[in-house]
Amino acid sequence: MWKRGVEMRAVIQRVSSADVKVEGKIIGEIQEGILVLVGFLPEDNVKAFEYIAEKLINLRIFEDEAGKLNRSVLDIGGSLLLVPNFTLYADCRQGRRPSFSASSPAETARSQFETFCKILSSKFPRVETGEFQADMKVSLTNEGPVTLILES
Repeated sequence: MWKRGVEMRAVIQRVSSADVKVEGKIIGEIQEGILVLVGFLPEDNVKAFEYIAEKLINLRIFEDEAGKLNRSVLDIGGSLLLVPNFTLYADCRQGRRPSFSASSPAETARSQFETFCKILSSKFPRVETGEFQADMKVSLTNEGPVTLILES
């Protein structure tokens, strides 16, 4: 189904603001920074989490004084908003209803998301999160737009 070696997936968006609400209450909110939708496969591990964490912190997707993408979220003093999203591994090749069988099972994915959040928080001081298995409402203002896909 998925090519071997592809593990954790993150869809990142450069934002001027973003928030996540659960039951009408904001549970995570950032201003300038990166909104990150993250999905996991069962075989994802700490090595994949470390790789994506380093990429997120150091990826140069913010403009410098000359308008070039030369600055990272660390350089600009921005923030990260992490949102768990099992639908990133949906398979839509057959039929009209996506299959989510490739995604990590719920309890595995919960542990993976928590571990990833801990790793990222140990490397970067401004991390907000969504809520695992909650009906979340995600709002954002994408700057650019800049939207990228990272895979470990």
